Amino acid sequence: MRILVTGHTGFKGTWLSLMLLELGHQVSGLALDPEPDSMFSLTNLNSLLEHDIRQNICDRQKVKDAMHLIQPEFLIHMAAQPLVKLGYQEPLKTFDSNVLGTLNILNSASQIESLLGALFVTTDKVYHNFEDGKPLTEKDLLGFSDPYSTSKAMSDLLIQSWIYSNLISLPVATARAGNVIGGGDVSADRLIPDLVRSFKSGKPAIIRNPKSVRPWQHVLDCLNGYLLLMEAVVQKKTQGVFNFAPSTNLTDTVEEVANLAAAEWQNASWQIDETKHHKEANLLRLDATKARELLNWNDLLPLSASIMWTMEWEKQVHAGKSALDTTRNQIRKFLDLREAR
Repeated sequence: MRILVTGHTGFKGTWLSLMLLELGHQVSGLALDPEPDSMFSLTNLNSLLEHDIRQNICDRQKVKDAMHLIQPEFLIHMAAQPLVKLGYQEPLKTFDSNVLGTLNILNSASQIESLLGALFVTTDKVYHNFEDGKPLTEKDLLGFSDPYSTSKAMSDLLIQSWIYSNLISLPVATARAGNVIGGGDVSADRLIPDLVRSFKSGKPAIIRNPKSVRPWQHVLDCLNGYLLLMEAVVQKKTQGVFNFAPSTNLTDTVEEVANLAAAEWQNASWQIDETKHHKEANLLRLDATKARELLNWNDLLPLSASIMWTMEWEKQVHAGKSALDTTRNQIRKFLDLREAR
C-alpha cells in the first residue's frame, strides 16, 4: 500500500518506516525536521521514501496539500510533542501539536478518497491513573494530569468524537502503547537515551525515580502491534481502541532497566538524580488482552532481550557499522521470530 506516516523523522517513526519498507509498502512521511544525530539521519531514510515532507502539522493548509499530493491508502499518525518534561516547559506548543495537529490530520484525512483506513497513535498516559496496581484497559476513563498527558487525552477524545459523529467515514483505530525502547533514540529525558549518552562518555548515568514502574517493550514489538491492527482495519475486521504492552504481571522498574542496560554495555554505571523534578506517575501498568485476543498479537522480546537488542544496536553503530544495515538486520530477525511464532 501507499502509506503516509506522520512523525516519520522521530525515533519510532523511523523504525516504523523502515519496517513498512521491509514489508514492501511505499512509504511517505510528513513531519518536522529530525533532531541532531537522529536515527532518521543516520539511516538516510529520506532517500528511501516516496515523499519526505517537512511541515508542521499545525498548518492546516499545508497538511491538506501534503495529503492530496501523497494520496495515501493508509495513514499512520504519530506526529506529536512526545515528552512529559517538555510539556511542562512548553505547554502551549504541546497542546498545539497534540490537539490542533491531530484535528488537522483528521480533517484532511476525511477528504482523501484513496484512504482505506487510518491508525492514530496516542499513549498509555491518556488514562486516569489511580496508581492502584490495576492494569489499565481500553474501557478505563481518560484523565488529566501533566500538560503532555492531558493533551494526548484530548487528542484521543477528539479522534473518538470524529468517529462517533461520523465526521470521518474511514475505519479508524487508536493505539495506546507503553514505554518503547530500542536503538537509535536520541530524545532528551528518556531513560535509555540518557543511559546510552552517559555510557558513551564513560560517566555514570544520572536517573530519576528508580522505583517507578513502566510497561517497557521493544519498539519492534510495539510496531508489530500497529501493523497487525492496520491489517485488521484495512480488512474491516476491527477498529476502535487497542492497548499494546507487555504481560500485565510484569513490574519492571527504572532501576531494573538501568541495571540490565549497564550490564549489557559493560563497565557502565548509574546513580540517582537527587534534584527535584515535576511529578510523574510512580506506577503505570497497561492491559493488552484485547490486542492479544482480537489481533493475535504477542510481545516476542522479553525485557532482557529488549535491552540486549537495544544495546547491541547502539554498540554496533557507535563502533562505525551502518545504522541502516544494523536496523534492517534487527527488523529481519524480528520478522523471522514473528514468522516462527
